[in-house]
Amino acid sequence: MRIAIFHNFLDNIGGAEIVDLILARELGADIYTTNIDKEKIKKMGFTTDNIYSIGKVPINAPFKQELSYRKFRRLDLGNKYDFYIIAGDWAMSGAINNKPNLWYIYSPIREIWDYYEDTKNKIVPPWARPFFSIWSQYHRKLNQKNVKEVSSLIAISQNVSGRVKQYLGKDSIVIYPPTETKKFYFQKNGDFWLSVSRLITHKRVDIQMKAFKEIPQEKLIIVGSYEQSRHFQAYARYIKKIKPDNVEILSWVDNKRLIDLYANCKGFITTAKDEDYGMTPVEAMASGKPVIAPNEGGYKETVIEGVTGRLINEINVDKLIAAIKEVGINPAQYKDACLNQAAKFDTEIFVKKIKEQITVEKRKEQVSYAI
Repeated sequence: MRIAIFHNFLDNIGGAEIVDLILARELGADIYTTNIDKEKIKKMGFTTDNIYSIGKVPINAPFKQELSYRKFRRLDLGNKYDFYIIAGDWAMSGAINNKPNLWYIYSPIREIWDYYEDTKNKIVPPWARPFFSIWSQYHRKLNQKNVKEVSSLIAISQNVSGRVKQYLGKDSIVIYPPTETKKFYFQKNGDFWLSVSRLITHKRVDIQMKAFKEIPQEKLIIVGSYEQSRHFQAYARYIKKIKPDNVEILSWVDNKRLIDLYANCKGFITTAKDEDYGMTPVEAMASGKPVIAPNEGGYKETVIEGVTGRLINEINVDKLIAAIKEVGINPAQYKDACLNQAAKFDTEIFVKKIKEQITVEKRKEQVSYAI
């Protein structure tokens, strides 16, 4: 079966992009996107021969998102493929001309839905906020209209499924993203904590900076990538400005180095606000490492409180420090439970469920043609 995957951008490789690349590899699919960083993709262990750009877009919002939406809206691949997977929020308009399809939903567009107020008040300049409000309202209506062109909706977590129902009025099933658990391994509980996160406001990396400033005897390594757009760069500059001496920031590392960091860290820390799902905690658990995370969002679906780490209610600097001290006493005690929990999110399980869903949608298409 010939399958195409649509994703907004592949110039900054995070969790969603890794899922797309795994999907393409396992399904023998092609990926259509806008901006591409092929060198990063290759360093993560994936081929780029099956990735095609439908045209570059600017690096700054809202022009980046607006042009991505319009390029996918115009995209019509005719009969070149038998099935289409929409795997990006701004690429969902590609469902209009390309069927049959399914939308693998990382989240409804966060900057116009659940992150609307934060985006407007913390990222958008004051003079531009009235325009941002109009633009957001316009795209909310387009979002609700375009989703009717999608044959099947699959959310990456119960958390995201709830957003789909709340904002788009649609039901969705849940298939958790893949983690290639066999690639990860336990080496030791070393002398440093690890955090892997985009450097952007809602990841709340500043809480980690402030916490480790208060505990200079501990060490933190952050693998923190960021895009070239203005608001990403502004937050990255802020984080680097407040960084204490016991925190090291690696802007980007290849797959081999990342796996080695997981294998040798003491434990894993994440502070993202209402995370869609969160692949990095599962990767940490696949390395036998305990996870410290907020008790919110997708983390509640993967991390088991007191068993594979700690889930912190209403996370702040003091509570994060307390969790670090508690888990750090004996991080090795969490190893077996972490490995067992991570196995539930293995790539093989994901691929099997996605293939089953594609088969269901193809059968529906055949029945409708017969009628």
